[in-house]
Amino acid sequence: MPIFIYNSLTRKKEQFIPLNNPQVKIYTCGVTVYDACHIGHARSLFIFDLMRRYLKFRGFKVSFVRNITDIDDKIINRANELKIDWKDLVAKYIASYNQDLESLGIKKADFEPRATENIVEMIKYIQTLVDKGFAYAAGGDVYFNVRKFSGYGKLSGQSIDQMETGVRIISSDLKHDPLDFALWKKSKEGEPFWDSPWGCGRPGWHIECSVMSQKFLKTQTLDIHAGGRDLIFPHHENELAQSESYTGKPFAKYWVHHGLLTINAQKMSKSLGNFITIKDFIAKYHNLELLKFFFLSAHYGHPIDYSDVKIQEAKQALQRISIFLDKAKLAKPGFIGSMLKIIPKEINFLRKKFIVSLDDDFNTPEALACVFELVNLGNKNIAKANFVFSAKLVLNEMLKILGISLKAVKIDAEITEDEIKLKIQGRVDAKKNKDYVLADKIRKELEDQGIILEDTKNGTTWRKKL
Repeated sequence: MPIFIYNSLTRKKEQFIPLNNPQVKIYTCGVTVYDACHIGHARSLFIFDLMRRYLKFRGFKVSFVRNITDIDDKIINRANELKIDWKDLVAKYIASYNQDLESLGIKKADFEPRATENIVEMIKYIQTLVDKGFAYAAGGDVYFNVRKFSGYGKLSGQSIDQMETGVRIISSDLKHDPLDFALWKKSKEGEPFWDSPWGCGRPGWHIECSVMSQKFLKTQTLDIHAGGRDLIFPHHENELAQSESYTGKPFAKYWVHHGLLTINAQKMSKSLGNFITIKDFIAKYHNLELLKFFFLSAHYGHPIDYSDVKIQEAKQALQRISIFLDKAKLAKPGFIGSMLKIIPKEINFLRKKFIVSLDDDFNTPEALACVFELVNLGNKNIAKANFVFSAKLVLNEMLKILGISLKAVKIDAEITEDEIKLKIQGRVDAKKNKDYVLADKIRKELEDQGIILEDTKNGTTWRKKL
């Protein structure tokens, strides 16, 4: 079955055919490490990790690069505000970023290059653009001449005239044209700098992605270039222009962009008091699976609006799945070996439907619908051990593909699994003796320790509170 992806460059959904099948080379713009990652970053990190994971599931050999911008105006300005060395600021927020990745259950990319570790290559790249006539030096800066690249505007779908009237351009007497963008910036007094043929300075933001994507993926044309919709212009437009001017080849075959996140229908902003970091979310809800499940509820290409109500809805949905899986623990099929190969047709139908959904431009809302159809089907057939066992196998496979783990808040350190079972047995005995007050007391004690009991026909199961 083919996979289809919406390509921002062509503005249509296209069959995904990598340049060197089954190899797939993906580059995504990473974080600029001047502050803690917020939940908008979390969506980007999670969605592109899901795409990588799904393509691997479908048999592709994926090489994945996600950069770290560790030199930038924002970094310099923030370090100056805090009166600390910019390198200390960068170290702090790279460590924070790595913690966030671990909390989200997201593996590191195959390469996570830092801009400052690749400046020699950037200087060579810029020099080639100058030599080819696509860039020019002026007063210690180097600018890309957008009018020299005939395809400028094809990614964002804007003409140069539209860009001039619709975008605020920072004027400079050194530029040939207001739209020309910096490849190299002359350093100001007290700013970090590197030596170059044009004097002391540092690279512009756009050039780093062109250089590091091609260097670490070992290609001049990427299969997929990914990022947020807010990066299409000017960042990705400029990347495309300088890269194709450098190589004479398409920079990326498919451009994939996720929609943006708002908070209660407002743009997230510190000034509005609605800025939510990943660590803020953990402190409030103790479980990032809720946030990830919320992300899955909308197609990656669409905007998504965050609210506490929607997180509570995600919590209830995850509880439905968790309750079924707890019930399914009691299912003891007669022939486990054969069950791994023989899946009931109703379950297999949903498995195929799930894959078809993700084949269609990673349609996670449709995939989630399949998850809940399977949960409902399993509950209706809860008395059939073989059926429930198969449903559990397929459901766990779906959750793994989606990147959802039903890990919950930790059980109180003072209670062990054996102690939980002992209390459950005590409650069973209390009910046999018609001591319902004691039975209710045991249930309440366990609930206070984060343990939820579920009474079924086959006995009592327990699960951690989400």
